[in-house]
Amino acid sequence: MTSHARALLISMGLNMFLACVMVLMATQTGQLASSFSNNIAKPRVAANLSAMRAVRGGLSGPSPRSGATSVAARKFFVGGNWKCNGNRDSITKLIGSLNEGAPVSDVEVVCGAPFPYLDYTRQNLRKDFAVAGQNCWVQGGGAFTGEICAEMLSDIGCDWVILGHSERRHLPEIKETDEVIATKTKYALDKGLGVILCIGELLEEREAGQTLEVCERQMAAVANQVSNWDKVVIAYEPVWAIGTGKVATPEQAQEVHDSVRAWMGKNISPEVAEKTRILYGGSVNADNCDELATKPDIDGFLVGGASLKPDFLKIVDSHKHSLATAA
Repeated sequence: MTSHARALLISMGLNMFLACVMVLMATQTGQLASSFSNNIAKPRVAANLSAMRAVRGGLSGPSPRSGATSVAARKFFVGGNWKCNGNRDSITKLIGSLNEGAPVSDVEVVCGAPFPYLDYTRQNLRKDFAVAGQNCWVQGGGAFTGEICAEMLSDIGCDWVILGHSERRHLPEIKETDEVIATKTKYALDKGLGVILCIGELLEEREAGQTLEVCERQMAAVANQVSNWDKVVIAYEPVWAIGTGKVATPEQAQEVHDSVRAWMGKNISPEVAEKTRILYGGSVNADNCDELATKPDIDGFLVGGASLKPDFLKIVDSHKHSLATAA
């Protein structure tokens, strides 16, 4: 074989080797790109958060809501905010209808009665439903005419308090600031109450694309004062949907819930983000709750007008759809 022929064969061999290397590199690059794309399509607080979700009963394990197990990670929570509604007669009838429902164990239920009827509600409402105040003062008792402190709520058997509701944030007669709500939250937690912390945007803020900015600002004020989030439940309530009959689509609600959880993971801790329940509120009723409950980051509801009706028990039962999704 001539030297020219040998050189030609060596050149051909090298070209074939380089071609194989290029094909192999392209395949690996494609796999990496596909993996990266899949991760972007399903943003989470961190890649390993699913392994840190707390399973019902306090056991650890992968996230059931992502299909890993049939046990839900965060215990479903349904709160009823009765607001400034009712009298002794109507509340007695409402309590009677709620007491007729089947016992519950896989869902935590809390009823927020008006202040004058809190004690009566706690004495007469079924014991597997907790009771919440709808507001409390920034500190303990004293010369604060018209206010109610966390210690008083605890004294009559309340386990929870609703703070930061949009009506207290935005009614012109009240106008509570983020900082005041944060101070109330810290004090209530320090006194042993659980806090249902409400956040959410106005219609003009959503239309301006400021939904997440508003929710993050409201959360940041509380995060600046609160270090232990074990007894905090977040309630995302878009203000434009409260009492209007307009409901955020399940996809809209899930998007915000996921973003709030991601913010918590980055600014508080991944563990807190995965353990904290995030409720949806805003014209929730017996007709729309089941579909909303299927979303992985909707951990329950804070219900307004529909909590004053016997149908509230159907909303409580929507937790079964959350479990069915996980199964």
